[in-house]
Amino acid sequence: AAAASPARVSTVVRAQAVKEPAATATKRIFNFSAGPACLPMDVLEEAKEDLINYKGTGMSVMEMSHRGKDFMKIAAEAEADLRTLVGIPDNYKVLFLQGGASTLFSAIPMNLAPEGGVADFIVTGAWGVKACQEAAKYMDARVAATSKESKFTTVPDVKDWKLTPGAKFVHICSNETIGGVEFKDVPDTGDVPLVADMSSNYLSKPIDVKKYGVIYGGVQKNIGPSGMVIVIVREDLIGKGGAPCP
Repeated sequence: AAAASPARVSTVVRAQAVKEPAATATKRIFNFSAGPACLPMDVLEEAKEDLINYKGTGMSVMEMSHRGKDFMKIAAEAEADLRTLVGIPDNYKVLFLQGGASTLFSAIPMNLAPEGGVADFIVTGAWGVKACQEAAKYMDARVAATSKESKFTTVPDVKDWKLTPGAKFVHICSNETIGGVEFKDVPDTGDVPLVADMSSNYLSKPIDVKKYGVIYGGVQKNIGPSGMVIVIVREDLIGKGGAPCP
């Protein structure tokens, strides 16, 4: 799931003989491009049934009330499963939000630094560049380290980072898909919250959640279909949004 450059990887591989249940046996196309990842056949089969009649309710899962008990159960089970799988501590909240991870490029500074201030960005590729540029609309977004000179093929040595004392947060993109660069270790930022865009390696390996203030990422790589972002945020960082926040 992580650190593969699209220039070197064929984007579509056609399966010649995929063993599947007789009712669904077909030639499947496995998508390894930058878009949605492959979903297990049993998941697709269950989703197909629930699309018509969710668990005998007589309604499609797309027709039921988002405040109804059936949907509330879906949401609760999804969060519980994620907490168990990742090992999310009780002092962290889980947010399932519409849109992609790029929406958090502005949401994070607006919520973690509503009155401005400084945030440090470790820029190791195109997504780090975009996150820093968007944050600069709301605060003093500083590039504390970058691998631009190596054409984003490395991660800057931590000892060379120029971090700002008292910064609101330090931002990294844990895996840059375009350059194929991944952080192998979690940097220690002390008392300054570490914010990580994990869109491309979310759930591809264990996550030590307590080392982060905020983890966010689109779900399309390893979790589910595109169109949603999951945020894991430490409780003490919540509730600071200012007037500009929707």
